[in-house]
Amino acid sequence: MPRFFIELSYKGTAYHGFQIQENAPTVQLALEKALLTLFKEPFALTGSSRTDAGVHALQNYFHFDTNLPITEKHVYNLNAILPEDIAVRSIRLVSDTSHCRFDALGREYHYYIYQQKDPFMKDRGWYYPFELDFDLLQAAAAVLKEYTDFTSFAKRNSQVFTHNCSIDLSGWSKPAAQQLKYTVSANRFLRGMVRGLVGTMLKVGRKQISLDEFRYIIEAKDCTKADFSTPPQGLFLAKVIFS
Repeated sequence: MPRFFIELSYKGTAYHGFQIQENAPTVQLALEKALLTLFKEPFALTGSSRTDAGVHALQNYFHFDTNLPITEKHVYNLNAILPEDIAVRSIRLVSDTSHCRFDALGREYHYYIYQQKDPFMKDRGWYYPFELDFDLLQAAAAVLKEYTDFTSFAKRNSQVFTHNCSIDLSGWSKPAAQQLKYTVSANRFLRGMVRGLVGTMLKVGRKQISLDEFRYIIEAKDCTKADFSTPPQGLFLAKVIFS
């Protein structure tokens, strides 16, 4: 049966995550309802990357199998049905064995912080009005690329066989006045990992812990030592990398 990748972006504020959950609004549920409305039959969707409640995505994917004649015009049709905070970007035919989760080579995340009150950033960043040493933040971000075991940054009860991740990009930037953006790219991410990294690096930036203490947290392989208090609204899944 033909297989299709459907690419979408969404603002996650109103949703309890990406993939289906019982008795809770999710991005998958909204898309399944839109597909059912348009095509008059149910679709079984497989997701590429889970995002938590309140987390956004500039790019994420589902795949589905169907014998129906799917064309680019259905992008417009679906967007007319979907709520305003979810947008389909493309639908494309792929090989029957392609898998939007397992074929992904990596993912890139962005985390936004704003340090001056800004009503337009309320649901898209973390208001963090504390003095930060930018050079220390950059140094902490660079340290992460020296490690592969990120057990300390995986939330408890993460059902994975390994905590190893290969980070190829990790750095802070200043996209606008009084704003900071953390960008991280890796072959895989653990549950809660990016928020844990950001929260713990901010402690370095505030000089609450040293770079040596940051290294100790990484090497301790103990998630109770990392800071997972980082809220979800600043986090964006920016890119799913296939090739």
